[in-house]
Amino acid sequence: MSHDFDHDDRSSATTVFLAAEAALLTERVRMLREQLADVDARIQETADKLRRRSAPCQS
Repeated sequence: MSHDFDHDDRSSATTVFLAAEAALLTERVRMLREQLADVDARIQETADKLRRRSAPCQS
């Protein structure tokens, strides 16, 4: 029974590539979540300003 070292090398390289790709995608998801949180905060701030402007004046 012969051992296919070329196959092992390709499997190892594929595993390393996929692990690196997963790490990049994980970081991208983290960055997108931060950006979404920033957008959400700006939306909330704008909504609060609009509510204050549209509230009737109280004297």
